[in-house]
Amino acid sequence: MAINSNNKKLTVVIGASANPQRYSYLAVSRLTAHGHPVVAIGLKDEKIGDTPVIKEHPAVEAVDTITLYLNPQRQQAYYDYILQLHPKRIIFNPGTENPELEQLAIKNGIEPIEACTLVMLSTGQY
Repeated sequence: MAINSNNKKLTVVIGASANPQRYSYLAVSRLTAHGHPVVAIGLKDEKIGDTPVIKEHPAVEAVDTITLYLNPQRQQAYYDYILQLHPKRIIFNPGTENPELEQLAIKNGIEPIEACTLVMLSTGQY
């Protein structure tokens, strides 16, 4: 199946881990397999396939999606960073739902979505 290059969505994965048992690992792997450029941010400098996982919070332009793999308490340290990236949407994967961040997103013109990135990719909804 050919993927339309116009549908590439720059995605920042927050809470990325090189542990193959983690959903964030699967998300980074599947996003790149679908041709989406990924910036993976985690607690350690490591790699998921060819994608580096970095500890820094780089300035990234034209972010389409932020997908979260951090519990709500750990997300608080990222609020300012997430909002300054001005993504079109934030995906709150199961276990990451956060009404406070969802309200901040709405106030900043960002669409909050409570969904699973992996399911969205597998069903063509990403």
